[in-house]
Amino acid sequence: MKIKPFKGIRPPKELVEKVSSRPYDVLNSEEARAEAMGNEMSLYHIIKPEINFPEGTDEHDPRVYNEALQQYKRFRLKGWLEQDQEEHYYVYAQTMNLSPTLPQKEGGKEGLSGKNSKTQYGLVVGAWVDDYLEGRIKKHELTRRDKEEDRMKHVRTLNANMEPVFFAYPHRDDLDAIVAEVTKGTPEYDFVAAPEGFRHTFWVINDKKTIDRITEIFAEIPAMYIADGHHRSAAAAGVGRELKIKNEKLKINNPEYEYFLAVCFPDNQLNIIDYNRVVKDLNGLSEEEFLKALGADFEVSEITRSRDHETSNGTNDFSEVKPKGLHNFSLYLGGKWYSLTAKEGRYNDADPIGVLDVTISSNLILDKILGIKDLRSDKRIDFVGGIRGLGELQRRVDSGEMKMALALYPVTMQQIIDIADSGNIMPPKTTWFEPKLRSGLIVHELN
Repeated sequence: MKIKPFKGIRPPKELVEKVSSRPYDVLNSEEARAEAMGNEMSLYHIIKPEINFPEGTDEHDPRVYNEALQQYKRFRLKGWLEQDQEEHYYVYAQTMNLSPTLPQKEGGKEGLSGKNSKTQYGLVVGAWVDDYLEGRIKKHELTRRDKEEDRMKHVRTLNANMEPVFFAYPHRDDLDAIVAEVTKGTPEYDFVAAPEGFRHTFWVINDKKTIDRITEIFAEIPAMYIADGHHRSAAAAGVGRELKIKNEKLKINNPEYEYFLAVCFPDNQLNIIDYNRVVKDLNGLSEEEFLKALGADFEVSEITRSRDHETSNGTNDFSEVKPKGLHNFSLYLGGKWYSLTAKEGRYNDADPIGVLDVTISSNLILDKILGIKDLRSDKRIDFVGGIRGLGELQRRVDSGEMKMALALYPVTMQQIIDIADSGNIMPPKTTWFEPKLRSGLIVHELN
């Protein structure tokens, strides 16, 4: 893989919590408007610029893209985003499952750790456009052309990658050792972000020998994998290709527009959680008829919750109803939870796509019984990231909004790699990576 350091554009340390935001595609315009309310420094003014217009304004209106540019210029002019003077790589760590009650044993901030906390460490780099175009940066999802074009317009207008993409690479001990050494130092940023409550820590790599060594090690890595940000990757590479064609007569070696902003994590640190389904109706079947139809392909049993499932803090404990492994599903219907285990012969373990639980559930439940054939367009189905918990599935059914919910066991990173290496594409709504990358910690300009 070919990567390079770059002169990152970043908020001053004292402003990072005001500037940083969630990614543009995890919330809608109304939610972004609410989160940015009263904060003129929020990056949402650049990545969700429709919030600066009256409600109902089309986010694809040319005025909206121009507003993003004007806001970016404003951020730069006011010093809310400032460019580093030298080229660097950076380390970006994310910690989830924080405890508000347990202090850290060795340094750090009180209330930012816990026995179940998990941290993943990524290297922030400029990724080479040609590695994407030539298939060495591998994808596992299809992209929609309209969403690609939206992000391409944003990149073209600002001449910058405002938000990073999320890559995985085959873990290496030598890179782990470098990151461990860098993170012994004082971080540039260290804060817990609202509303998700994850800790974000960020270091600048200043040592040239370390920078050169990181470049050398990545050159030995044969492939990287898009974990999150397929549309941003396609858009960044697309604009880079356009600029390369436009400026090829200039004969500039390795111009900045041949690279785009990425955070690269070792594959053994990543956290993939379940991506679940809720459905509005049973396709004309009664609950009893639906359960009987499931019995043709699944072992079906009601889950008896053996203990009081309200915890000491007043929340419900859903550990007993979670899927127990691959090919086991949890169904919520009519106020009860059921365990569904796919019968032998209903899937092909030798097929990297056919063995996926999203494929099994789509073929044998959603399509065969419920008549839902296109997960991308059918309005009878919705998808719920596992970060919301199984309680969200139960709530949406109990409210009457949905008729049934289906919880899936999460896919593994190895399954994603196997599918990407084989050139196959995963079914829609298969993976949910958490934590999401925080936007606004760093920007990459294409100048």
